[in-house]
Amino acid sequence: MAISQKYGRTWHYPFSPGTTSDDRIQHEYWQSLQQIPVLIHTEKLDGENNCLSRYGVFARSHAAPTTSPWTATIRQYWQSIRNDLGNLEIFLENLYAVHSIEYRNLDHHFYVFGIREGDRWLSWEETHFYAAMLDLPVVPEVKRITPPLVRTDFERDILSLVNGPGAFDPHDVHTGEPATMEGIVSRNAAGYAVSDFADNMFKYVRKGHVKTDQHWTRHWRRARLNNEGGNYVAAQ
Repeated sequence: MAISQKYGRTWHYPFSPGTTSDDRIQHEYWQSLQQIPVLIHTEKLDGENNCLSRYGVFARSHAAPTTSPWTATIRQYWQSIRNDLGNLEIFLENLYAVHSIEYRNLDHHFYVFGIREGDRWLSWEETHFYAAMLDLPVVPEVKRITPPLVRTDFERDILSLVNGPGAFDPHDVHTGEPATMEGIVSRNAAGYAVSDFADNMFKYVRKGHVKTDQHWTRHWRRARLNNEGGNYVAAQ
């Protein structure tokens, strides 16, 4: 039995071209958006989904804490905050190991994208508050919007945003060429119930986004930061 509930799959917008056979698509997303006063678009980062809770540091599976070498520094950091977390579960993008995209303008290896407390996902404002308390950055915010009345206007805006270069200077790890951001993750700015996840969180992944080879863990390397030895979680 898992110690806690793992992070669910984020459903794709139906116009997201970067889907695979096992991805979920939220065909009713437009009806859901009509119930959301403020939507936050954030940059989808190419890393590993990690969770910090009072029970440990977890990767995708929450059956047992992770012991991977690329989580060594975040596990070390967790030791210093474990007794302060209470019922909070901090979900973050772990960019310590380079995957398909190499980010050449990183100040930190770990970026918070959501915080769960019991059966509720905290609001974006609360997420920022607790991340700051823990001295962790949040994922880049691309745009904050009030969903428009016309669906085509919304989709056109997403397509324009996702062609941007991203906040951290992404490069294709195989070719070394500059890349656009991997995608957009959209969330309700307000808090919402865990059971309502599919109606409050959506993503767009660009077509042809680079897939990480299944054997990447054998030859992984650490992502360099702008200020090695600076103010970030225990770089080694």
